[in-house]
Amino acid sequence: MNIEDLRNFCISLQGVTEKTPFGRFAARYDSILVFYVLDHMFCFFDIDDFTSVNLRSTPAEIEELRLTRNAVGNPLNRSLKHWIKIDFNKDIPDSLIYSLIKQSYDIVREQYSKKKCSKKTRSIV
Repeated sequence: MNIEDLRNFCISLQGVTEKTPFGRFAARYDSILVFYVLDHMFCFFDIDDFTSVNLRSTPAEIEELRLTRNAVGNPLNRSLKHWIKIDFNKDIPDSLIYSLIKQSYDIVREQYSKKKCSKKTRSIV
């Protein structure tokens, strides 16, 4: 996995922004690059230690991946519900990692698009 290819893939998705927001909590998190859609995280990795990526998934997908792949583990922050960490250069090909990132993007985009629509509907009524 190449860091620039992964970054370019993430920012090529519609409406994606990137930030390094966690340095304000602790200097050791300055190098965490986070990708957002609709102001919500869907993917992040450490640019200084580019050995894994953390992304959102579904409970069923997480269970399946943990049962079948050695590369899947707990996210950097264990309090992130429905997130997984995927280690590079193990038993998940780059093509599947890209597919899982796109799925993560779709999950977050769908979830927060619905919330924004319902807020607009409530304000009109």
